[in-house]
Amino acid sequence: MATSRAASLLPIALLMCLAFAGGAGAERKTVGVYELKNKKGDFSIKVTNWGATLMSVIVPDSKGNLADVVLGYDTIAEYVNGSSYFGALVGRVANRVAKGRFVLDGKAYHLYINDGKNALHGGHRGFSKVIWTVKEYVADGDAPHITFFYHSFDGEQGFPGALDVYVTYQLSSPYDLSLRMNATALDKATPVNLVNHAYWNLGGHGSGAVLGHLIQVFASLYTPVDGSMIPTGEVAGVSGTPYDLRRLTPVGSRIGLVSGGGAVGYDVNYAVHGQGMTQVAFLRDPASGRAFELWANQPGVQLYTGNWLKDEKGKGGAVYQQHGALCLETQAFPDAVNHPNFPSEIVRPGGVYRHDMIFKFSS
Repeated sequence: MATSRAASLLPIALLMCLAFAGGAGAERKTVGVYELKNKKGDFSIKVTNWGATLMSVIVPDSKGNLADVVLGYDTIAEYVNGSSYFGALVGRVANRVAKGRFVLDGKAYHLYINDGKNALHGGHRGFSKVIWTVKEYVADGDAPHITFFYHSFDGEQGFPGALDVYVTYQLSSPYDLSLRMNATALDKATPVNLVNHAYWNLGGHGSGAVLGHLIQVFASLYTPVDGSMIPTGEVAGVSGTPYDLRRLTPVGSRIGLVSGGGAVGYDVNYAVHGQGMTQVAFLRDPASGRAFELWANQPGVQLYTGNWLKDEKGKGGAVYQQHGALCLETQAFPDAVNHPNFPSEIVRPGGVYRHDMIFKFSS
């Protein structure tokens, strides 16, 4: 990874008057907002080093009209206090760990419980609730990109071992947004499952429900869950169920037949077809013509249809309601650390976790 240029970036970023210190003599860290923009000027994103968070994605529709297609907030303070994980980089282990407990190499580990009796999205102070260091920032040109770094200490939120984590956001031609996540286990074996938690509405972030969006998920299997959203361990076929999205399907056509944790809508992990970099999903908004293909190299993808959104005050005065967006989170299987039959998410000392994803936008 490139050496730090953060000091030289501060005048470029839209800096917020938000500093964190861990006591006398502790390092002062400043949170900034950073923009990446293509040469044409019609494709851009904003990110912040608070939670390595994706704050906006602006892309044209079929008529060339620009709109921001991810949900979010106007201020960093709202991200700090928010509970919806809008655009956040979630970890050390995204999704749920049953009872916040797992056994690794004969030793039991206990995580911070923050979702009923379970651990969710890395605990109450997971990677989405910390300040990352800016390692490299190129705002425009042929390949605008930014790289964030976070060092997770041994025992953070109960997880074993120190971990060095990098995430890079990059724009490329014509309208591709890529995320590259990697993490090196420094001294102990540890589970790792990093996820980008963007909420997508291709009609524009404040345009209402996404029930008319067309979705296709390239998966014939999914992982059923119990009442507390913990996988049963079964890997079941989608055929004959409302979870079968192998053909292009309106999001709202069967949404009343599924629920997650008691709320109507999809909140399910699919087992993705193929290995390596493969197409995971396709999403299109017929009204605007905007669409994207999602490609990734992870075994699973969580489809979540914003089931718990209610009166959430967002950007530009928008108020987000149930099903006002959806998430497509490529990932390891939820609670994989407690299910030996699931693909392993364990990274051994010196080993490197790699998670790549690409959103290929079109209109």
